[in-house]
Amino acid sequence: MLVKTRGVVLNYIRFRESSIIAKVYTEALGVQSYIVNSVRKKGPGARLALFQPFTLLDMVVYTSRSGGLTRISEYKSAHPFATIPFDIRKSSILLFLSEMVSRTVREEEENPALFHFLYNAIIFFDAQQQGYENFHLIFLLQLSSHLGFSPGSGAEIVEQVAFTANAQSATPAPAVLAMQAHEVYFNQLLHHPDQVTIPNGKVRRELLDVLIRYYQLHVDKLGEIKSLAILSEVLAE
Repeated sequence: MLVKTRGVVLNYIRFRESSIIAKVYTEALGVQSYIVNSVRKKGPGARLALFQPFTLLDMVVYTSRSGGLTRISEYKSAHPFATIPFDIRKSSILLFLSEMVSRTVREEEENPALFHFLYNAIIFFDAQQQGYENFHLIFLLQLSSHLGFSPGSGAEIVEQVAFTANAQSATPAPAVLAMQAHEVYFNQLLHHPDQVTIPNGKVRRELLDVLIRYYQLHVDKLGEIKSLAILSEVLAE
């Protein structure tokens, strides 16, 4: 059976000589994995660029009642990017966020609200010319609401992370106090994302570290985020 759907590419792995297995979050079918042939071959027929993280696709895909790997019958770009491929900061942010989505969104069923959030957030990010340094923090906080563990306040994030991080520590106070200083920034990110006043990259990285730990409390087997090191290097001040 063929299904027409939009998709957000999450990642891919190499498969055989010139093919890939692409993981895509689809509007109609949730998370799916597809074998895509001949996209790594050299020459004008190569289309690997369409399967970079968070690329937006229009697709016609095969479905199977038994699940597992299927194939894409047709695919094309749904929204050619204007800035992301040419901005190392933007592409690094999307690489990181695509890994976070890949590790946290696992359902093989449609979720229109989540799909529209991802799709529209990526288009919005591509359109931003400046002032996008907090996009990944805002994105993760908004994503958490779709995953069912949205915090109501900065204090809620800090208290959960600090309590867990220091449960077996003999000297919990310093870490707790350090994180409490960031509550105001989390509140801004949650309730007034257009008016955030994070002072520098160091504080921004500390907020991201706390936010990732918050995700680890709520997402089973989240694991190491491999692209975090790349993001930290690119965004370092």
